Amino acid sequence: MLRNRSMPPGTVIPELAYPDVGTAAAWLRDAFGFAERVRIGNHRIQMTIGDGSIVVVESDERASRRCRTMVHVEDVDAHYQHALQHGATILSAPVTQPYGERQYSAEDPGGHTWTFSQSVADVHPSEWGGELVSDSEE
Repeated sequence: MLRNRSMPPGTVIPELAYPDVGTAAAWLRDAFGFAERVRIGNHRIQMTIGDGSIVVVESDERASRRCRTMVHVEDVDAHYQHALQHGATILSAPVTQPYGERQYSAEDPGGHTWTFSQSVADVHPSEWGGELVSDSEE
């Protein structure tokens, strides 16, 4: 699988919603030992711990009630077709993003959002407005 510097490492990446992303990231860093990896404005921060990752996202009414999870897959278009054939509620069809990921989102029967992502390019976060805070492999 292609490695993309704009995407946190890992296959399954929980997205946790908080009303204040910066405060939450600082608390997760100080209390649990997470490290900031990429900061995206004031609404999203990728964090790592060991070989795992999370993304701290700005909460909204929907995000604060439901879990959001990202999953890296080898072929996002084939995954999308499979999900469609099995009755998934599609929130957004596959789209190639400027940060080097091709992604689609679906909702499960519990109302949780799943974003399936395939790395299609290795894009440095500074190329699309992100800020790489720490990357031990760079």
